Amino acid sequence: MTTASVLDARIAGSFRHRFWQELLRNSAQFPIANLLLEALLEGWRIMLTPDMYVLVGAAMVQAWALTRLGDERPVYRLVGNLVGPALYAAVEWSIDGAAFFAAPNHLAYLFFGAAIGLVQFGARIAGAQAAAVLTVLEHVVRASILFVMYAIFEVLTSTAPFSIRAFLADPSHVFIALATLILGLSSGLEARAARSYLTILQGTSTQLKRYSEWLLGTDLLERVIKDPAALTLARRERSVLFMDIRGFTAWSEGCAPETVVQALNAYYAAAEPALRRHAAIKLKFSADEVLAVFGTPADAVAGAFELRESAHAALARWDLRAGIGIHAGPVVEGLLGSEGVKAYDVVGDTVNTAKRIESAAGGGEVLASAVVVHLLQDAWQVGPRRDLVAKGKHAPLEVYPLIGRASGGPEGQGSLRRPEAAQDTD
Repeated sequence: MTTASVLDARIAGSFRHRFWQELLRNSAQFPIANLLLEALLEGWRIMLTPDMYVLVGAAMVQAWALTRLGDERPVYRLVGNLVGPALYAAVEWSIDGAAFFAAPNHLAYLFFGAAIGLVQFGARIAGAQAAAVLTVLEHVVRASILFVMYAIFEVLTSTAPFSIRAFLADPSHVFIALATLILGLSSGLEARAARSYLTILQGTSTQLKRYSEWLLGTDLLERVIKDPAALTLARRERSVLFMDIRGFTAWSEGCAPETVVQALNAYYAAAEPALRRHAAIKLKFSADEVLAVFGTPADAVAGAFELRESAHAALARWDLRAGIGIHAGPVVEGLLGSEGVKAYDVVGDTVNTAKRIESAAGGGEVLASAVVVHLLQDAWQVGPRRDLVAKGKHAPLEVYPLIGRASGGPEGQGSLRRPEAAQDTD
């Protein structure tokens, strides 16, 4: 599951969660009332007959259809709410024939499916105020299922001809009618308030998701959602890449701030997808510097070469180029900061060394430490060794420019020019 789908499932609910919500709040309500009615009329043995399974199955198919397609287009809510009644009617008609439609509760299923579908359709195409009214109306319609099924029970168990006037002359019937109306209005108003609050929460969650992706990156954010302990400070083996625009400070002095921002945004926009495609664990942009952390040297180097090309294309307009440095080793990775302000970062000599190597890389050059070259085995071709005197280092750093993939190594492309061979030619 991708990061987007993981977060969306948390915000909007997984398919399974939405299916059960759709089934219990919508598709199964009339079938439950119908099963109770038929059980009272024909005995509880009806629960063991095929009719029960057909009705339950039709409700589940409807819930699945509405969960899968119900939010794509408003008309799907109208059509989807008729799936259960239509499927139930089709199966039962093939068994009972026209007698199936003689039962008023069967016709009521079709009626309520159409009525609820129309109200849901209208709520999705209407304005905000009309949608609020239709939401309340939907709950009134749902509550009326109880009253209608009670009336059908009275009709089917009475020997006297049915008359609406006579039916409503009974105070108990009026009580049930008014009670269902009031309960429907009450639940509808509560549902409208809950839906408004849920909309606010989902909008806020979507904003927080976007900000979290900016700060942590999508891959790290996915790890944190699955395992909050992923933010804990820990020692890990990482490959660290730095990229920096050569001569950026001097160039920016002669440019308008808007031009500098435009160049940086183009630079960042080119860097991010290139690094994401190669499983960068963390990205960090700071002025003209890009920091990327990878799980393996192979990912780091593959990302570096794609990054070099994308950055060159983005910066060509301003005649700028960037240099890249890579080093691998242990880092401490996790949340750093005070109680009030924390940020996810990597620290250690590996990071500092990668930065020193990047500072020595020329425009368009990918420079890697001997550690990285050794770990790459025979996958990449390297240039002559350089001994880099770096600030804060007691001994020179052994580094090599990476030229490109070898022409047949363990990945099917050639042999690597090993550091030892390069050293012999010096």
